[in-house]
Amino acid sequence: MTNSIKILVVDDDYNICELIRLYLEKEGYEVIVAYNGSKALEIFKSEAPSLVILDIMLPGMDGWQVCREIRRISNIPIIMLTAKGETFDKVLGLELGADDYMVKPFETKELVARIKAVLRRYEHKPAEVKEVVFPNLVVNLSTYQLKVNGKEMEIPPKELELLYFLASHPNKVFTREQLLQEVWGFDYFGDSRTVDVHIKRLREKLDSEEQVWQLKTVWGVGYKFEVK
Repeated sequence: MTNSIKILVVDDDYNICELIRLYLEKEGYEVIVAYNGSKALEIFKSEAPSLVILDIMLPGMDGWQVCREIRRISNIPIIMLTAKGETFDKVLGLELGADDYMVKPFETKELVARIKAVLRRYEHKPAEVKEVVFPNLVVNLSTYQLKVNGKEMEIPPKELELLYFLASHPNKVFTREQLLQEVWGFDYFGDSRTVDVHIKRLREKLDSEEQVWQLKTVWGVGYKFEVK
């Protein structure tokens, strides 16, 4: 018997994943597994799990980054796992939006109990819809949808995230560095011209010349979402 609750387990240790899967499936949960951060985000967006169990030490994109990316688009429960027990890790995890925290090695029965407790708390939280609406423009970060003049547009995730961030702060100017930090993450080491490329692509999609809103370049500073 299943209870229709889907849980994403993210850990690069195959044995830990299988142990957690075994216990959770006995409890009736549906379990999906990812062994690295980028795959976890891909699965998260396609499968829409009800809860994420997230290891901190992952190859490539670590658990902090995954948590940060998930929190940009969803408020579903996240339980962090780590082999470390320092207060700093706990505080950072909670500040990034984790709902609970377990230190390895852990008792699997305790993990199950914490999952149930977190899910109970979550049931009483109102769902947060991340959406900004302007005349002839709807940017929904919860569903990753963009509508321009009532028509749904195909758009890569990062372009949508950039547009959502700017449109959430109308008429406020952001430097390229600020946009890199807010949209790509503070530890992104890419070229600031990445922002220029994404803005150019957004303008091509939006065709905003006749609208009350526009993506404007503030010369020598950066960009803003201008609303007249």
